[in-house]
Amino acid sequence: MGDIDSARRLGDLVNEVPGSARVFEQYQLDYCCGGGRRLDEACSELGLDASAIVAELVAMEPAPEPDWASMSPAQLVDHLEATHHRYLADEFGRLGALAEKVAGVHGGRHPELLEVRATYDELRADLEPHLAKEERVLFPMIRELSGATVAPSFHCGSLRNPVLQMLREHDRAGELLGRLRGLTADYRTPDDGCASFRSLYEGLAELESDTHLHIHKENNLLFPAVLEMEHRLAGA
Repeated sequence: MGDIDSARRLGDLVNEVPGSARVFEQYQLDYCCGGGRRLDEACSELGLDASAIVAELVAMEPAPEPDWASMSPAQLVDHLEATHHRYLADEFGRLGALAEKVAGVHGGRHPELLEVRATYDELRADLEPHLAKEERVLFPMIRELSGATVAPSFHCGSLRNPVLQMLREHDRAGELLGRLRGLTADYRTPDDGCASFRSLYEGLAELESDTHLHIHKENNLLFPAVLEMEHRLAGA
């Protein structure tokens, strides 16, 4: 992405540079109705430095994925919080506002958007307390277990109990994500969809991908390792 030109149109940049819509929203650069304007012209009108915006777009090169498969349980919960929990906290409000905006503008022609918005709200309402329970209850217990020489005594008994609850909640999140994919026809923006419409669907697709990886790391790596550790310490 090192060849981004500030003379490019906002709408073209949104189409071609992953993540640019998020940057433009941050600076209130209208890439939707004003998508035909050049980036430098739009920045000038708002008193922004176009070269700084270009630098921010260029800097969005994907970082190398950490070797999470080799992390200890304590390291992995730190990684989950810093990566996936942080991502969701940043995206929840942005996608909620986009879903509201797009449903308000296009809901008449695309009534499925009303159900997309409702399903997204349901997913967020499930995931926010889920993340809070992990950060405030389960993950601190995992950190305690990781530093122990004998199995700690937890208020919930075995860690198997909260882990089973998290697994059930993961299943529910997967169902809601599947519903969103069906409602959006695999996140395909219709021909009459504007840049905000496209940004919403791209954001939901990214949220699905990130959440799937998030759940995979917990279901298939963290939770089995933690339960094996607890079992081993209980027999020590």
